[in-house]
Amino acid sequence: MVALYLLDTNILSEPLMAAPNKEVLKKLEKYSFQVATAAVVWHELQYGMSRMAVSRKQSLIGSYLAQVITELLIFPYDANAAEYHAIERARLSRRGVNYPFADGQIAAIAAVNQLTLVTRNTKHFQNYQNLRIENWFIKK
Repeated sequence: MVALYLLDTNILSEPLMAAPNKEVLKKLEKYSFQVATAAVVWHELQYGMSRMAVSRKQSLIGSYLAQVITELLIFPYDANAAEYHAIERARLSRRGVNYPFADGQIAAIAAVNQLTLVTRNTKHFQNYQNLRIENWFIKK
C-alpha cells in the first residue's frame, strides 16, 4: 500500500455518525488503499471511546476501531515530525497563531511524510508550510 492521504479524526469517525456525509464515504471507498492515519489520531479515537460509558455504542465504536487498525497504516510522531512541528509552532507563534498541540503533531506527520492531510477542520491546519490539505466534506 502506498499512502497518499493522512486521515484526521473527523474523517475516520464519520462512518460512525447517524447520518454520515456521503462525500466522505465515497472518498473513503475510492481511496481505501491509499489512506493512512497518524498515531495522534489513533490516540484521539481511542481516548474518545475510552471516556464513554460501557454501552452498545461504545461496543460498536470498539468494533469499528478494531477493524480500522487492521486496515490502516499508522504513521508515528517521530524525530522528523517533532522537528517540523517545533519549527512551525515557533514560526506561527511569532505571528500570534497558536493551534492545538495535537493538530500540530498531525500536521507535522502529514508534512514530513509528504501526505495530503484530509480533515474537516481546515482552519487549524491552513497556515502550516509545505502541508497539503483536503476537506472531503466538500463536493469537488
